[in-house]
Amino acid sequence: MKYIQFVNSVLRNKIQKEKNLVLYGQNINAASCLSGLTRGLGDVNNGLTINTPNSENTLVGIGFGLMLSGTSSIFFMKQMDFLLLGLDQLVNTYNIIRQNEPKASFTIFPITVDSGYEGPQSALNNLNDFCSIAGVAGYSFTNKRDTEQIISNYLLQPGFRIMSPSQRLLREDLLDIEVINQDKDCCYFQYEKGKDVSIVCFNYSLPYGVILTEELSKKNINSSLFSVNSYLEFDYSYIINDLQNTRNLILIDDTKSRNSSSDKFLKNIYNYCELDKKIIINRKFSEDLFFPRHDQLEIVYQSVVKKFCS
Repeated sequence: MKYIQFVNSVLRNKIQKEKNLVLYGQNINAASCLSGLTRGLGDVNNGLTINTPNSENTLVGIGFGLMLSGTSSIFFMKQMDFLLLGLDQLVNTYNIIRQNEPKASFTIFPITVDSGYEGPQSALNNLNDFCSIAGVAGYSFTNKRDTEQIISNYLLQPGFRIMSPSQRLLREDLLDIEVINQDKDCCYFQYEKGKDVSIVCFNYSLPYGVILTEELSKKNINSSLFSVNSYLEFDYSYIINDLQNTRNLILIDDTKSRNSSSDKFLKNIYNYCELDKKIIINRKFSEDLFFPRHDQLEIVYQSVVKKFCS
């Protein structure tokens, strides 16, 4: 099964249980239905489903207005780049609304376009920045387990948040790996427990971490593997405890944000842990990023293993 089909099925299961829900966005119930992400959601929605024009600032405001009136809604967006047009609403309108406890839900569900070769106006892999400037909760997900948990718990929870899947991963086969521990608020998930190194993945980088874990195991190096799914600071103590045992960190982050949640994580780590080894794998910013090109992290796994073992 492709990951996009699974996300669609989880959305369908959640939406069909809700009454008086408003779903809206450009072509969410027509044409490609956002490449299949929203296909059939209108058929199971017991409320209202609307195909809208591209007027993102107004559409974000509509979601806040519906929430104030007690009606829950989801604004599906073809790509996160369009959300830039709604920043005034995200910051200033929400600053007023957040002073009261909402009884309805508003979720913006943009696709992060990180599949590459689409140019500078379709490559905004910066959920960190939206969450930071608006002080709003944001969630990414990468596999069967975290997708089920995050959508189930937060898609229609009263209040406002941004939830964004990766276009690159949506096109790939569903990643199905077991969770051995998770934060009660779905801020992080743990997939492996090891004594030699803690691998902590941010944004949509968990698949890289899975491969690296396998490569390290070939050298009899046992890894703890975490994925951080939240973009605001949270209690890192469980991951810190793991690092205090392994004393070795490999951090992977594929965001394009210069203001990343992984930087805040590192600040906490330095306050509590003395590390023997630290390897940071992230974007190397250059003008090349703004031309049509592949959008994956360039990781030479054998070089990382060699560096760790040296």
